[in-house]
Amino acid sequence: MVIGSGVELSYDGTQIFEILRVKLMSKSKNSSPTAINLGIDEKDRKAIAEGLSRLLADTYTLYLKTHYFHWNVTGPMFQTLHLMFETQYTELALAVDLIAERIRALGFPAPGSYSAYSKLSSIPETTEVPKAEEMISLLIEGQEAVVRTARSIFPQSDKVSDEPTSDLLTQRMQVHEKTAWMLRSLLE
Repeated sequence: MVIGSGVELSYDGTQIFEILRVKLMSKSKNSSPTAINLGIDEKDRKAIAEGLSRLLADTYTLYLKTHYFHWNVTGPMFQTLHLMFETQYTELALAVDLIAERIRALGFPAPGSYSAYSKLSSIPETTEVPKAEEMISLLIEGQEAVVRTARSIFPQSDKVSDEPTSDLLTQRMQVHEKTAWMLRSLLE
């Protein structure tokens, strides 16, 4: 590696790693970890993160259910539902990342296991393969459950002026309300 006025330094990967390790160790001994100061108390950030964790669990559970139905739908509406479910689970896959990253930005770990999601989610698991119309009904229930979970977090985020969380909640509610309406339209 050449630095500055043509001075050449030669390090292998192990040496660079060791230099970084020593540097980080000395820094951690001489200073405290970086505190999170977003203008929201830790207690309030934790309450919001817990609500978002429930939203994440609902969203991931709905993602799994929608993907499961995509794979297993049959009948005269197959092509329409197969493509619709694919669009929906793709959107949900992107949403879980946004929700998890907001939890992390608030300073808390995002849940990421099936056991955690099963405890946190308000959406029941579907283990059998229902008929196409029942799939639609179950997905309507799931979409509406996500809306209710998102709505339940608003009082906490509004209380402390957590606009990024409120914005995320608003966006998620818009998507899920519209998707529930589109699914309901298939049953009319």
